[in-house]
Amino acid sequence: MSAAASRVAVATAVAARDAASSGRALRSARWAERVAAMAEHSLLLEVSTFPKPGLVSDIDNGSHTDMDAAIFRRSAAAIRPFFRELVVAGECNAEMAVLRRIGLRAERAMLETTRGVNTHRGAIFGIGLLCAAAGLRASDHGYMNVPLGRLVAVRWGRDIVGGPRLPDSHGEMARRRYGTGGARQEAARGFPSVYEVGLPALQAALRATAGDAAAARVQACFELIAILEDTNLLHRGGADGLRFAQQCAQRFLDAGGVRQPRWQEHAEAVHRAFVERRLSPGGAADVLAMSVFAADLEPVEGRWWATHSEEHVA
Repeated sequence: MSAAASRVAVATAVAARDAASSGRALRSARWAERVAAMAEHSLLLEVSTFPKPGLVSDIDNGSHTDMDAAIFRRSAAAIRPFFRELVVAGECNAEMAVLRRIGLRAERAMLETTRGVNTHRGAIFGIGLLCAAAGLRASDHGYMNVPLGRLVAVRWGRDIVGGPRLPDSHGEMARRRYGTGGARQEAARGFPSVYEVGLPALQAALRATAGDAAAARVQACFELIAILEDTNLLHRGGADGLRFAQQCAQRFLDAGGVRQPRWQEHAEAVHRAFVERRLSPGGAADVLAMSVFAADLEPVEGRWWATHSEEHVA
């Protein structure tokens, strides 16, 4: 081969390598943006769901005087770029310390947007970790068929449990007082409330309601309230408040949930009872949003959640 031909061959190989690298980078950026869009959309679907006992929706502000649905929407938009960063960090197999720094910046953006109101701290933590897992699974680290929750537990579980805590947060105070595991233990165990309760409840309710996604979210919310040791409920109502909330949710489910005639009236009655007692199951709301998000990314009985819901984000 002549020198000129050799130079052409080398240049062609370099160009091909650069093109392949550029193509991978473009696919990575598109995937990160798509996952971030799904994350934001899951938060919007959660706030649009009604009736959710004690929680903010488009209908009313539930048990809250400092927030409404519009604030939740602005907050969701403000934290979306950080979900994208977390996907990219996961693709790079980043350590928990890196994810934590991104999460703290997301919290600051949230608080600036809401003027100090904590709308999505729990969702930043939970959905943020699932975003990082989505990035890790999309990389070539050998995790293609592993559920996102399992990935969180395997890759970052130990560091989640051992990381720094916010001593003045409602969740941390309730954890110390009542001995609950809280969001950290849930994440370190791979989010069993999402994969064992939230997702199955969504799937079963979709089948039972001929694909009514809004009703399925209500059903999943009640099923989560019935089983979670929700630190938000403990903070607002103590052990009695948690027990009252769980019993109300279980009675709704025992009556047939969203399968019963006039289920909306029953659910709204539970909502009013929560508001009268100022109870707000914020932990269940977070896990509901996480379940909706995970359902967009996990295979469901051989099909994808998008095939069941007209509300799926494009």
